[in-house]
Amino acid sequence: MDILKIFTDLSDNQKVISKLNDSVDGDLGKVRQAVQLGLPLLMEALNRNTRTSQGANSLFKALEEHQEDKVGDLYSFFNNVDKEDGMKMLQHIFSDKKDLVQSNLSKTTGLKQDQISSLLSQLAPLLLGVLGNQKKEQNINAEGVSNLTNSLTKKLQQTEGDNIFSLVTKLLDSNKDGSIVDDLFNMFFKKK
Repeated sequence: MDILKIFTDLSDNQKVISKLNDSVDGDLGKVRQAVQLGLPLLMEALNRNTRTSQGANSLFKALEEHQEDKVGDLYSFFNNVDKEDGMKMLQHIFSDKKDLVQSNLSKTTGLKQDQISSLLSQLAPLLLGVLGNQKKEQNINAEGVSNLTNSLTKKLQQTEGDNIFSLVTKLLDSNKDGSIVDDLFNMFFKKK
């Protein structure tokens, strides 16, 4: 299953959206919007992270751990998703900007920040599972991870249009200077 099918299934499958909505005790329309923004947000952040060999190697190792994840049945996946593992993924993806990114998404969707955190902690494992499956199917090595995330991000942007990715850029642009390059640099490469 590829990222475009996942995105379509997440947006269009009422049963899955209702499942996610129940898991965060939210409003169905707001949860749908958060999903429609959350998956591209995570994809773009991962894509930016793979622009260095260190980031690509780190993601490659994570994808190896998730290449056998069963992501074909979304409802079943979300019934069994490990939110604690998802929280660790979010910390790695966003580093010390995690709360700020979640706050920005909260303000955009109208969901509470803890609801956004719970939702993203379910979407991150799904995304890593999808990417892990594709890495395995295409026999991608560490050097190819950057190409994988870049091509999938471009496909997602072409499918969803610039409006969503313009909003994703704003959500990731913590200092509101119009560029996420400095924000992502600080997010991913700040020494811990």
